[in-house]
Amino acid sequence: MTYEEIQDHYPLEFALRDQDKYRYRYPKGESYEDLVQRLEPVIMELERQENVLVICHQAVMRCLLAYFLDKAAEQLPYLKCPLHTVLKLTPVAYGCKVESIFLNVAAVNTHRDRPQNVDISRPPEEALVTVPAHQ
Repeated sequence: MTYEEIQDHYPLEFALRDQDKYRYRYPKGESYEDLVQRLEPVIMELERQENVLVICHQAVMRCLLAYFLDKAAEQLPYLKCPLHTVLKLTPVAYGCKVESIFLNVAAVNTHRDRPQNVDISRPPEEALVTVPAHQ
């Protein structure tokens, strides 16, 4: 479903997710918090390796970036992970350097900034203000 369809059919769920995107869990779904816990053993294994190539979903990439860049849980869901982009992480003192290598593949922008108005009673047009255009 698109953001617009979710807002149209499930406005309460859409608003609840906007209020706490890190902990929100769609019905029968998984939250970012759940995913972070599930990825913990994977991250520990990555820490023990030299060069690693990870091909993953954007949500997984956000979790990995948040860990390696020491970002707060509330920032994690809003980290930019463009589609069809290689994110090269290089360890440096006190963190990692991130290099983005964009592949020449057409893709829509799926990044959505945190909306200002996260009230459950907000009008639909306000709920969709930060939804990227998909043309």
